[in-house]
Amino acid sequence: MAYERYEQPDSGAPSRAMQFWKLMRADRPIGTLLLLWPTWWALWLAAGGLPSLWILFVFTAGVWLTRSAGCVINDYADRWLDPHVKRTRDRPLATGAVSGREALALFAGLMLVAFALVLTLNRLTILLSFVGVFLAASYPYLKRYTHLPQVYLGLAFGWGIPMAFAAVQGEVPALAWLLYVANIVWSTAYDTWYAMVDRDDDIRMGSHSTAILFGDLDLVIQGVLYALFLGAMAMVGQRAGLGLAYWIGLGVAAVLVAWEFFLARHRGREACFKAFLHNNWVGMALFAGIAFALAWPELG
Repeated sequence: MAYERYEQPDSGAPSRAMQFWKLMRADRPIGTLLLLWPTWWALWLAAGGLPSLWILFVFTAGVWLTRSAGCVINDYADRWLDPHVKRTRDRPLATGAVSGREALALFAGLMLVAFALVLTLNRLTILLSFVGVFLAASYPYLKRYTHLPQVYLGLAFGWGIPMAFAAVQGEVPALAWLLYVANIVWSTAYDTWYAMVDRDDDIRMGSHSTAILFGDLDLVIQGVLYALFLGAMAMVGQRAGLGLAYWIGLGVAAVLVAWEFFLARHRGREACFKAFLHNNWVGMALFAGIAFALAWPELG
């Protein structure tokens, strides 16, 4: 995730508060953004434009809280692996700066605050939130037993989509599930770029990922995944009756995806990481298309 320097005290070691901040990956906003864009797609589509400010606040804050909680439980599950991976060996649990018990307490606290926000919404949204908790808590353990944790990440990262429709409309229509499936494919694709960064370390440590599963066909299968994602988003635009602004946004997203393949064509670690980060702009382009199309339907 987006690397940034930390302000450190005179002792040369990050403060305790900074260690917890780092554990939540709050210093690296890319994960929050990748979770936020699909949630906002859903909120705007469900409301036919700008949703109520309270619902917008609940879901935006909820994205930050659940993503932070997901990072904490992920590091707790990976505390056996992270010390042996170059990119993760300095994480607070890997170094022992934060204990496993402290991490679990932080995870519980974050999820409780998120649940308190959900309690202000309708009954269906509250019920759906329990599924979200299960997905967030169980995702980190999938890499031990299957090569498809990236697919499960999509299930977890996209669960805000049916919850958003439930909160706004009181039901989860077919359009919501289509958007959810599109996000699962997208999450699988961009997290595969991320997994390609760690592929050598994961193979050595016996961890699993789609990057390992795809092997030499990784770029080909990535192409298929992104094509399916863009095709599903085209279906979303058609079913929602979105106008020209959306199709321009979808076209921009397609160009951005093509640039990712150019970046990662040689499969270098840094290049794959840049391709992963680049998906923030894909999500933003699609959100801009949805928001403008709904705000000015006469243009389409």
